Amino acid sequence: MTGRREIRAAFYRGGTSNGVVFNGKDLPKDRAARDKMFLGVLGSPDAYGRQLDGMGSGISSLSKVVIVDPSSRQDADVDYTFVQIAVGEPVADYGSACGNMSSVVGPFAVEEGLVESVDGINRVRIHNTNTSQIYVSEFEVEDGLALEAGTFEIPGVSQTGARIKLDFLEPGGSRTGKLLPSGAPINRIEMDGMRSIDISMVDAANPVAFVRASDLGLSGAENPIELDANSDLMAVMERLRRQAAVSMGMANSADQASLSNPKIAVVAPAQAFQALDGRTYDASTHDLCVRIVSMGKFHRAITLTGAMCTAVAARIEGSLVQQICNSDTTLRIGTPSGVLPVDAQVTNGAQGPRADSATTYRTQRRIMQGAVLLPKA
Repeated sequence: MTGRREIRAAFYRGGTSNGVVFNGKDLPKDRAARDKMFLGVLGSPDAYGRQLDGMGSGISSLSKVVIVDPSSRQDADVDYTFVQIAVGEPVADYGSACGNMSSVVGPFAVEEGLVESVDGINRVRIHNTNTSQIYVSEFEVEDGLALEAGTFEIPGVSQTGARIKLDFLEPGGSRTGKLLPSGAPINRIEMDGMRSIDISMVDAANPVAFVRASDLGLSGAENPIELDANSDLMAVMERLRRQAAVSMGMANSADQASLSNPKIAVVAPAQAFQALDGRTYDASTHDLCVRIVSMGKFHRAITLTGAMCTAVAARIEGSLVQQICNSDTTLRIGTPSGVLPVDAQVTNGAQGPRADSATTYRTQRRIMQGAVLLPKA
């Protein structure tokens, strides 16, 4: 069969990620047909790890799909569905949300006419279908388009942009239904052939398992490329992550754990480090160091939902994160790309801690628009 198929789409940078964004009305209704299409658009699976035949760039943060639809709920303006496309496998994973790409949903909805807008500050209530949670995107519109030029800087992005405020409401229990899936702020996980390791399992915005850097023989300030090259460490991290999935009730056995969730993060006290752009940060600039694994590799910055989960964990009495940083103000997270501030509100009641909100800031840019092309076959 000859010829091409065209699908309307836009290509966006959202925070420290980028991806292809679709209006749901332009996609096939059948889930399997959609997933096959997404794999073709991004260029997966690619045994060489480059996604050369598509729009992905070979790492998880640059291999993403966003779908925006009119909202299915009365308390939201639009629905946002996130799809993580694996690089080396034919997998379209709906098991997590993406905080970075959350920043593009409001602007896309404005430009697609899915919501009414006015010049000035706009607030769009967004229902994330992956987690069934609501967040509010607040950004400026000028002449009917989301403002992109500005002076706001985020770690991992060389250019500045217009600030977007993302306020995630009641982010606890995004996947498991519980802020503390195990019921405790800290647990010990027994590893086959290893000593037991302390771990804090928190589910806010996305579920994350936190471990001390020192328990893994790390400082917590390492370069992610150096960490990825340590095959023994990566094997241990994946075993811990899969065991945490079982402990969090997300899988019946370790081999059934999904690729995307839970994430696993290494946490350490604030210390001097050099970011990927060569800039140096001393210990006074941040409250703790975090290195997080996403889809089998250490993230070059931090997943935004991981950052929000970290901020919530820092407010939970007795968690590893709280023990390390003990901050009751805006949490400043030292990442491989710089320092990211995140706010979280947690209250304690008779049923234990409750995550009321997590707030952070991003920038975004619409880079291309038109149609993606696929062979009709």
